[in-house]
Amino acid sequence: MVAQAYTVAFEGVEARPVEVQCAVSAGVPAFAIVGLPDKAVSEARERVRAALTTMAIALPSKRITVNLSPADMPKEGSHFDLPIAIGLLAALDILPRDEIAQTMALGELALDGTLIPVPGALPAAMTAAEEDRTLLCPAASGPEAAWVDSCRVLGAHSLAEVVRHYTGDAPILPATRGEATDGPALRDLRDVKGQERAKRALEIAAAGRHHLMLVGTPGSGKSMMASRLPGILPPLAPREALETSMIHSLAGLLDQGGISRSRPFRQPHHTASMAAIIGGGRGAKPGEVSLAHNGVLFMDEFPEFPRAVLETLRQPIETGEVMVSRANAHVSYPCRFMLVAAANPCKCGYLSEPARACSRAPVCGEDYLGRISGPLMDRFDLRIEVPPVAFTDLDLPASGETSTAVAGRVAEARQRQTERFAAYPGLRTNADAEGALLEEVASPDAESRELLLRAADRFGLSARGYHRILRVARTIADLAGEPELRRPHIAEALSYRLVSSSES
Repeated sequence: MVAQAYTVAFEGVEARPVEVQCAVSAGVPAFAIVGLPDKAVSEARERVRAALTTMAIALPSKRITVNLSPADMPKEGSHFDLPIAIGLLAALDILPRDEIAQTMALGELALDGTLIPVPGALPAAMTAAEEDRTLLCPAASGPEAAWVDSCRVLGAHSLAEVVRHYTGDAPILPATRGEATDGPALRDLRDVKGQERAKRALEIAAAGRHHLMLVGTPGSGKSMMASRLPGILPPLAPREALETSMIHSLAGLLDQGGISRSRPFRQPHHTASMAAIIGGGRGAKPGEVSLAHNGVLFMDEFPEFPRAVLETLRQPIETGEVMVSRANAHVSYPCRFMLVAAANPCKCGYLSEPARACSRAPVCGEDYLGRISGPLMDRFDLRIEVPPVAFTDLDLPASGETSTAVAGRVAEARQRQTERFAAYPGLRTNADAEGALLEEVASPDAESRELLLRAADRFGLSARGYHRILRVARTIADLAGEPELRRPHIAEALSYRLVSSSES
């Protein structure tokens, strides 16, 4: 007779239900796992055998077959250990078959039967809730899974504890959710002396989720300002926190089951590979663009990234989604992030200072920023120069606005956008508006339209650049609390469009 247990297989951020069918029959003694298992799943039979031995449970001298259905779906990961173990115990009539059939389990087994936490407990809990099943997982993964209110989560420390629960000897209490944290301490924008124009651009970018390019000499404060961006961003809404946490759960980044209210801030090194940035590798795992979903992706020394890596950013920036395609995996991850890039004006970094520039100036600047293609540069909504800070300014006491004050204006602007796009699922900020909707919410008056058309003709703006200026102008108007676009909003938005030699 066949016993059933249930678990999940991960495809992107989705957890697909998998039925674990266990059959014990007469024949040559064997323990086979079928259904497209990878190496980690195939090795589960040895971990399960050893864990059962420590509990003084000997497998019978019969043929044991475990089928992972649907059989044509690839199965990867060590989280199949626990469902295989409880399915086998049900087939041996040690555990009640009916209760096991109503359980969705995941967890890795140590050789002594201890349950080891695995990534993906949060999306697994969502699937268990949809299937109306109880989720059984390692105790360390329980606080993470318990964030799904509609799912009953049982967290066990060992396989022996699982057996005692289902036999009624020592029931396991339902897991409680982890703590919601505010993330690490945030740096204050008030620490930045001078650079008022750059700080204004930072505020606009945060308010509308606009992509920002900072170009300036070494030491001008580009990285310093970017690191203070999280301090002016609004906290994650409940829906955004769940979306972001599901991705971080798959990557194993949730700390003790806690969910952060702070928006993610990812800053990969310029030596990062394409798989690290976009996603891929074994199991097509999420990359930095997806780990920055609903947050910020800061890429310092932007031209130093490999050209192929930079070009792969173009499609995710436009669609907010990335498809990772491999020979045995085709998964989609959300990646609605705000890209902040920092770059020196040239290789030596001092193109704007003739006394310090190298002998190849100004050709070195054209060559260096030329590593960024025109189509990619055109996707930045705001592009500004960050001049060096005068030494006299460094001696002055901090006198600028605090991050709290700027964050208040950003939150008000975001609230206006939330109300504006309430009837459009998936749209949250001005950066998301396009087509007829953009024309409706960002329609300039006659005077502003004339200015915009003249600028588009003079600077050769692309259609994409034209629409991005409208989005930025709409955000500037939101920060000012004005319902209509006027000439000052368009003029300021135009001032943030640097004309790069690499732009077509």
